[in-house]
Amino acid sequence: MATMRTDPLTLEVVDLIGTVVARYHDEYEEAAARYHLTGAQARVLGLLSMEPTAMRRIALKLKCEPSNVTGIIDRLEARGLVERRPDPADRRVKIAAATDEGRRTARELRDALNFAREPLAELSAEERGTLRDLLRRMLGTEAGA
Repeated sequence: MATMRTDPLTLEVVDLIGTVVARYHDEYEEAAARYHLTGAQARVLGLLSMEPTAMRRIALKLKCEPSNVTGIIDRLEARGLVERRPDPADRRVKIAAATDEGRRTARELRDALNFAREPLAELSAEERGTLRDLLRRMLGTEAGA
C-alpha cells in the first residue's frame, strides 16, 4: 500500500494544481457561456472541431454516459454547430462532426481562453516541455502520446 505524502512541498504542489484547475475551469465555463454553451457542450464541440468522432468514443473521452453525449449532440445539432453522419467504416455507427460554423465557434472559444495561455507564455519552450513531460508522467501517459 502506497504511503501518502504530506510533506509541505507536496501539499503546496497539490494546492497549486487545484488552483490552476479551478481557474481554468471557471474561465472555460465563462467563455462557453458567452457563446450560449454549457461547459460540456463546449468540450464536445472542441473535440469535434479536431476530428469527427463516434458518439461512444466522445462518452469515453469525457467519462460520461453515451445518453448524455446524445443530448449534448442534439442541442449542438439544433444550433447548426454539429451534424451526424454515418461512419464510413461501419454505416450502422453514427459519428458526429463539427460544421463550418461549429469549427469557427470552437476556434473563437479557444482564442477566448486567456488563462490557459497567458501563464504558459511566461515559460520558455524548454520549461513548457518540462511541464508537459511532468504532467504526462503524473498521468501515466507515454512521452509521445
